[in-house]
Amino acid sequence: MAFPPGHQTPISPLKNFFAGGFGGVCLVFAGHPLDTIKVRLQTQPKPKPGESLIYAGTIDCFKKTLAKEGVKGLYKGMAAPIIGVTPMFAVCFFGFGLGKKLQQKTPDDILTYPQLFAAGMLSGVFTTAIMAPGERIKCLLQIQASTGEVKYAGPMDCVKQLYRDSGIRGIYKGTALTLMRDVPASGMYFMSYEWLKNLLTPAGRSHNELSIPSVLFAGGMAGIFNWAVAIPPDVLKSRFQTAPEGKYPNGFRDVLRELIREEGVGSLYKGFTAVMLRAFPANAACFLGFELAMKFLNWLAPNL
Repeated sequence: MAFPPGHQTPISPLKNFFAGGFGGVCLVFAGHPLDTIKVRLQTQPKPKPGESLIYAGTIDCFKKTLAKEGVKGLYKGMAAPIIGVTPMFAVCFFGFGLGKKLQQKTPDDILTYPQLFAAGMLSGVFTTAIMAPGERIKCLLQIQASTGEVKYAGPMDCVKQLYRDSGIRGIYKGTALTLMRDVPASGMYFMSYEWLKNLLTPAGRSHNELSIPSVLFAGGMAGIFNWAVAIPPDVLKSRFQTAPEGKYPNGFRDVLRELIREEGVGSLYKGFTAVMLRAFPANAACFLGFELAMKFLNWLAPNL
């Protein structure tokens, strides 16, 4: 159903939910290998005097993982993100759709960039509830694969052990840090995507007519803007969630102090190359999946 240029497709949080889920699956397939590398680089132990780091950098980590574990090694722990990411992106895009809808007085209202940022931040709050436990489990499984010490048989076993050892708090360890990472980063994510879509849409044309390369570019760049905001809290979160119980009694403040004292401010941008290399293709795939699914849903149920 084509709308004239002056008319917007009414926002449907429900369609956003399903299209976002499909976008999430596209994102995991495109981005998981570099996510594995990112976590291994962020959590590798400090070398003892006279020893060198296990991985010299992104390319070295990629080569060593391929040599030791094959392509399968790059897709280690992917079941958990597919199970977690699909509902997470569904909820994320639903939150964004809802955030936009709540700020519109009429369905034709065009939202300002600060309003789009606010709608994106709401989606960040929504996703953290699902995201925090999934991230904790993913980090623990990825890091045990690289240390070679097998403590958890798989995602469900990991949940059981965490729950047995420290209850629901053990599963949700790192939630405040996940919020600190995802709320501003989600605002940036959606606002920059909408801004780039506006920038790339020729005058007098509708967003729905954007070419596939334009959608890929806008989605990929939105991923980079999102991570530029998210990396420092993400480094702290990876450290905090994989640390032994009781290592950081005051939470992220202790992690921040220790990191800056031992490794300097630059350490807050650990894994930067791996994150940025992954951010573009993964989010380009995500937004393309989202836009295509949205077109299909608008065709399937124009009035939903």
